[in-house]
Amino acid sequence: MTGAEQPEEVRREVVAARRIVVKVGSSSLTTAGGGLDADRVDALVDALAKTLAARGAGEKEIVLVSSGAIAAGLAPLGLPRRPRDLARQQAAASVGQGLLVARYTASFARYGRRVGQVLLTTDDTSRRAHYRNARRTLDQLLAMGAVPVVNENDTVATDEIRFGDNDRLAALVAHLVRADLLILLSDVDGLYDGDPSIPGTSRIAEVIGEKDLEGVSIGSAGKAGVGTGGMVTKVEAARIAAAAGIPVVLTSASQAADALRGRPTGTYFHRTGRRSADRLLWLAHASTPQGALTLDEGAVRAVVEGTGSLLPAGIAAVEGEFSAGDPVELRDPAGRAVARGLVTYDAGEIPQLLGRSTRDLARELGPGYEREVVHRDDLVVLRA
Repeated sequence: MTGAEQPEEVRREVVAARRIVVKVGSSSLTTAGGGLDADRVDALVDALAKTLAARGAGEKEIVLVSSGAIAAGLAPLGLPRRPRDLARQQAAASVGQGLLVARYTASFARYGRRVGQVLLTTDDTSRRAHYRNARRTLDQLLAMGAVPVVNENDTVATDEIRFGDNDRLAALVAHLVRADLLILLSDVDGLYDGDPSIPGTSRIAEVIGEKDLEGVSIGSAGKAGVGTGGMVTKVEAARIAAAAGIPVVLTSASQAADALRGRPTGTYFHRTGRRSADRLLWLAHASTPQGALTLDEGAVRAVVEGTGSLLPAGIAAVEGEFSAGDPVELRDPAGRAVARGLVTYDAGEIPQLLGRSTRDLARELGPGYEREVVHRDDLVVLRA
């Protein structure tokens, strides 16, 4: 067989993926000064629409997680660069979000495809009722043949803008919709073992596990200066998705078509874990602790190494104002966070429970107090 006749090398899991989440960053959609670049948007949509229409590849579904609202609103508002103050960021997002969705609507219309806008905040991935509602909406849009365009609701959110870009959101959305693949697109064609602008650095083709990332220097800034993310947030998002059983391709937006076809472009993160229960993933990566419980050494061992729930006897101190059902951080005696869980008591009730057995509490306060403070099913051990 000649070289020209040899089959093209492809990533089998990518080719087999039916439901795909694609995330694109601001720098891949806008100019350095702000404002949408119609040609870049159309090029991305071309790749996505052709994947959806491809024959012989099985029925495909795509959820697009798109940054760019704030960046798109800069030029129309006469802002020379991304503002630092929250009020002007929210104003830019308000103007830019409409422009962004209008551009996607027009671009997908060239292929007869409808789009549906889905704006999410942290509450939508950390509160169970919101989480289920978001899943139903996205599933229904896909069932009706639409392309969901997901973004953080930057016009009203605060933590997202300050923390934020959409890399972590994309990983959570991939789990939310039970995706088979996550593709992270930016202005860099993959993960490098150093600064890609320095001669001698090499692209890392595959990441099978954490050992492949040892000694890798990961930068934090994009080239265009209009987004807030960088390689750090992309690698962390890839870790989240891979640990939840979802393989990840990290590459540049210009190579989106090749990535979707399974060609060996960018960096491929192999799945490192199995799909976990929804509550564990959002509890670990999307929830905001409302307080903290300090545990004694025995309770730390039981939580981290064992399979039991957290009982009042193992708690030494309580901090914060929270209600039953809120997420709280579980700390060791040195103050290090070792786990996170949903508490079954209000903060004001816990001081009288510290260090006491559930049997004693039930005898003194009633049978309702013979229960765990954090049930094992509502507890996740944090990665060290």
